[in-house]
Amino acid sequence: MPPTASALSPGVFVVSLSPVWTMAAFLQTRWYLVRRLTITKGFFVLLFLCVASLVFLSYYVMSFSTPLHTAPPPPALQCSNRQDALPAVNSHVNNAKQLRLDSRVLVLAETLYTSLGQEILVVLEANRFGYKVALAGKSLPSLTHADKGKFGVVVFERLESYLNMDSWNRQLLDKYCRDYDVGIVAFARPDEALYDAQVRDFPLFVHTKLSLRHYEVDAASPVPRVTRAGEVALGPLPSDEWTVFVGNHSTYEPVAWARLNVIGGGSSAVFPVTEDGALVEQRRYAPVMRDCGLFDGVQRVLFGNGLNFWLHKVLLLDALSFLSHGKLSISLDRFVLVDVDDIFVGRPGTRMKRKDVEELLSAQQRIQRIVKNFRFNLGFSGKFFRHGTEEENDGDDALIENRNAFWWFGHSWGHTQAHTIANLTSMIEDMQLNQGFAQLYEIPVNNSYSVAPHHSGVYPVHEELYEAWKSVWHIKVTSTEEYPHLRPARHRRGFIHRDIMVLPRQTCGLFTHTIFINKFPGGREKLDASIQGGDLFQIILYNQISIFMTHLSNYGNDRLGSYTFESVFKFLQCWTNLRLETVPPPKLANIYFGLYPDEKTPIWRNPCDDHRHFEIWSNQKSCERLPQFLVIGPQKTGTTALYTFLAMHPSIVSNFESPSTFEEVQFFNGRNYVRGLDWYMDHFPVPANGTKRLVFEKSANYFDSEEVPERAFALLPRAKLICILINPIRRAYSWYQHMRAHKDPVALQHSFYEVISADDNVRHSVKELKHRSLNPGLYAQHIDRWLGHFDPSQIMVIDGELLRSDPIEVMNSIQDFLEVDQHIDYSRLIKFDKQKGFFCQIVGDDKTKCLGRGKGRLYPEMDSRSQALLKSFYHKPNVALSKLLGRLGLPVPDWLTEELSDWR
Repeated sequence: MPPTASALSPGVFVVSLSPVWTMAAFLQTRWYLVRRLTITKGFFVLLFLCVASLVFLSYYVMSFSTPLHTAPPPPALQCSNRQDALPAVNSHVNNAKQLRLDSRVLVLAETLYTSLGQEILVVLEANRFGYKVALAGKSLPSLTHADKGKFGVVVFERLESYLNMDSWNRQLLDKYCRDYDVGIVAFARPDEALYDAQVRDFPLFVHTKLSLRHYEVDAASPVPRVTRAGEVALGPLPSDEWTVFVGNHSTYEPVAWARLNVIGGGSSAVFPVTEDGALVEQRRYAPVMRDCGLFDGVQRVLFGNGLNFWLHKVLLLDALSFLSHGKLSISLDRFVLVDVDDIFVGRPGTRMKRKDVEELLSAQQRIQRIVKNFRFNLGFSGKFFRHGTEEENDGDDALIENRNAFWWFGHSWGHTQAHTIANLTSMIEDMQLNQGFAQLYEIPVNNSYSVAPHHSGVYPVHEELYEAWKSVWHIKVTSTEEYPHLRPARHRRGFIHRDIMVLPRQTCGLFTHTIFINKFPGGREKLDASIQGGDLFQIILYNQISIFMTHLSNYGNDRLGSYTFESVFKFLQCWTNLRLETVPPPKLANIYFGLYPDEKTPIWRNPCDDHRHFEIWSNQKSCERLPQFLVIGPQKTGTTALYTFLAMHPSIVSNFESPSTFEEVQFFNGRNYVRGLDWYMDHFPVPANGTKRLVFEKSANYFDSEEVPERAFALLPRAKLICILINPIRRAYSWYQHMRAHKDPVALQHSFYEVISADDNVRHSVKELKHRSLNPGLYAQHIDRWLGHFDPSQIMVIDGELLRSDPIEVMNSIQDFLEVDQHIDYSRLIKFDKQKGFFCQIVGDDKTKCLGRGKGRLYPEMDSRSQALLKSFYHKPNVALSKLLGRLGLPVPDWLTEELSDWR
C-alpha cells in the first residue's frame, strides 16, 4: 500500500504511512544495511533507526489516540434586570367579578392542519387547557349553556378572519364577549405588505411584512404574568413577516416593543425608510398590542406574528390568563428534579474524574442560588464501582467522599433491564447486592425513590419489579418517560400501581453518548436554542413538575449536564416569574397527584402497538393472549346464553372462569382493573402454536359503564364488540326480579313500581337499585359512548328477542361478523328444550345441557302502572336508538318497531 496524504490542519500536509507497509519497509531496509556496513557504522545506523522508531511510535500513538476536547465555557447568561426594581407580578384574578364562564378556549382555525393552528393547540394541550376547535368563516358553535359561557377566551388563528366575519356571527361573538366579559386573542397574518393601513372598523393602524430585532416586554403592561419584563432579546427576530401596531385611541396599549431591522436592508421594501437609518433604528414599534375594550367593550390581545418566536408562547399564556381574569392561568411554581442515572456505569474514557465531581458540586451550589433546595439525584449500580481508568476510579472515590452532598437512589446491581428477569427471587437478590453496596459505603439512600435502567418494567408493568422494589428498597415513587407513550412529550402522565407512584419523566436532549459539545446533534447552536426558549425551556414552562433524565457521562468529559441545567435555570430566571424549587421525590409525587388526582388509575395499553414498549416487555408474554372480541352486555339480555353458544365453536375460545364472577372477567370496570395487565392476561389460555382461534371474554356490565369504552379501546383498539338489546322495559323488570331472587333486601322490601318511581329523597340503596334497573336500557346513549372510541364496523348489535327465538340464525350472523376460519352449523350443536323454553346445548342422543336454574325464570306479570311509567320513560331513548341504528345502517329490531308504533 503506497503512502497517502492527509490534512491535519488547513494548509499543513504530512505523509501518513500505513503501519503494516511501514514496518515491512523498515525491516527490509535494516537487514540490507547490516549486511553491507561495518560493525561501527552499523551500530550508529541501528541507533539512528531505534530513535526513528521511537519517534514513529510516539507519532502513531498520538495520531490515533482520542482527541482532546475543550469543555464549553460556563453559562455566561446574566439577567440585566434588577430583581428589586421589577414590578410586582400581575395576578389577573378579579375577585370583584362574578364570572359565569368555563375554563375552556374556543380556537377558530383556518383549517384543521395549518401550522399556527396546530402550534396554538400544542400550547393549550401542554398546559392542560380544555379547548374546542372550529373553522373560521363557518357558523359559530354554541357559546352558552344554561346562562353560562362555554369559553373563557376566543383565539383566532388569523386576525383577518375575525375582521371578515359576516355581520351576524360578528355581532353574536362581540355580544357574547361583552355579556360574559370574554376576551379575544388574534394573530395578524396579512397576505400583502401594508404601510400605515387602518384595521377595518378600528382606530388601529398596521405596518406589515417587516423584519424586526431587539424584542422587549413592556413593564407597564398588565398582561405579562409569567413573562418577566426588563430583558431585551437582542438580534434579529425569526421571519420577515412581522406586523406592528400603531394605535390612534386610548384603548390601545403596547404589550411588547421591537425595533426595525434596517441593517443590511432587512426591513420591508414597502416600509418608507426615508429618514436617517440610525434614527429609524432607534424607534420602537409594538408587535403585540392590548385593546383595553374602551372603544367597543371587547378586550383583545393582538399578536403581530405567530409562535415561531419563543417569547410569544409565553405571552400567549399571559394573554389567556389576563383575558379570562385568571380562569386560564398556570401556576408560577415549578418543581424540578434532575436525576443523574448510571452512576459508576460506563465504559472507560466516558466516566467522571475527580475534577468533574468537584465541578458537579460547584454547579450544584450555583444552581441553588436559582432553584430553592436544589440537589442532583444520583442513581447507582454498585457492580461497576472503580471499573474505569485510574483517573475515573479516583472520580468514583470522590463521589463516595462527597456522598452526603447529593441525593441517591438505587438502580439494579448489574444495571440489568427488569423485564429480562422473570424470577422475583433473582430480582430481589440483585437489588440486595446494590443495597449491600450502599450500606458498605454509607451512601444515604432514603428517598423511597428508584428508577429502572432503560425504564424497563415500569411501563409496561413488570410485576416482579414492583414487588422487589417494595420488598428491598420500600419504594414509594418512581418515574418513566414511557407512559402512556414516549411521544409527544406533552401527553406524558403519571399513575399509581401497587401503591407506587409513577411520575412522568422528561428528556433534555442529553443521552449516554452526548458527552462532547462538538458532537452534539446540531452542534452547540442547537443545544443553546433548546435552552433559550426552545424545547427544554418549554418543558419547564409548561409542566409544574419536571423530572429530568441525565447520565453520568453528561457530567464528565465536556460536562454538558451542568452546562445545560445551569443555563436553562438562569434563562428562566431572566425571562419568567416562575419560582423554581427541588423537593424530595415522595413530596413531589404527593404534589403531582394532588394536582392531577384523575391520573391515579392507569390506562393499560397494548404493548405490541408501541415498538418501544414491546422492546421492554417480557418475551414470556404474548399479545395473543388478549381477546379479539368482547361481549359487552348489557345484563339480563341473554349474554350468558350467547357466551355458552360461542364457547361451543371450535375456532373460538373463552376466558377462564373466575371463582367470584363465574364466566365474567369484569376487568375494565371495578377493582380488577387496577390489578394490571398481567392479571387480565392470566385469564386467557396461552395460544398453541399454529392455531388461529379467536379469544373472547364476556362481561355484561361493560355496556353501560362510563369508563370501560376508553379503557377497552386503549388495550384492544382492533377488538370487535357484540351487544344484545331487548325491550328495555322487560330488561328493567328482569333485573329487579333477578335481585329479588338473590335476596337483595331492597328488592324484597319494595315493589317494582316503588323502586322505579322513587324520587331523590329515598335512601341511597333504593336509588342504586333504580339506577341499575333503568340506566342500562338507555341503549343509544351507551352505544354512542362506545362509538366515541370504536369504529361502527367493529360493533355488532344483536336483537335479543331473535337470539332467544332463533339462535341458529343469530350465530350464523355472528360467525360472519367475526370472520371465523371455520363456519359451523349450530343446528347440530343446539336445539330447543321444551321443558326449559329455550335453546340448549346438545349432548349425546337427543339430550340437552341447559343453563342453570337461575336462567330463564318465569316472573309474575308486570303491573300496569309500572308498564305505563316505563313506556313513557323509555320513549325518547327508544326514538334515539332507532335513529342511531338507521345512521349505522343496522336493522331495527321488531320489539323497537312495536314500541314506537304503540306510542300515543
